[in-house]
Amino acid sequence: MSRTCMLTLLLLPFVANSARASKKTCIVPNETLAHINKSVCVTAHVYRVVDAANGTHFLDVCSPKTSDIDCHFFVVSFSKDEKSVGDLQTLVNQTIHIRGTVHTVQGRADIVLSSKQQLHGGKEKFHPNPQLVKSFSAENGGQAFNAKNGTMGQHGVHFHHRGN
Repeated sequence: MSRTCMLTLLLLPFVANSARASKKTCIVPNETLAHINKSVCVTAHVYRVVDAANGTHFLDVCSPKTSDIDCHFFVVSFSKDEKSVGDLQTLVNQTIHIRGTVHTVQGRADIVLSSKQQLHGGKEKFHPNPQLVKSFSAENGGQAFNAKNGTMGQHGVHFHHRGN
């Protein structure tokens, strides 16, 4: 057996373990509160879709046996994303793997489902800050925001620190 072949056989288990370790794994819903403001993959079973009057949809990923107080994670999808998300009812009784940034609302964790790609490892849809879009214009030289405790300079906001 050649040296190259022997070396390959010796290194193969290490390469396989390294590839498995680098693959991002999904967490379960009750682990999401430990990952606030981080982009993670969450594996969850969708029990039902709850539709709010304003067009917001919630994927209920807590078992019907779980009380509302003990349910610490949900998936929310806003009406503005309906086209890019598709029919959420098709997710009922399915186990999903959703990637997104974990946020908190009243002590519960959530991920915003804004794009179908999030269910396949893709990123959330980018939504520009409406305040920035409204106030910033290249044509009229508008500023992106008003610096209340600073001044706008060439490289952004310069803050004024006041002595105590």
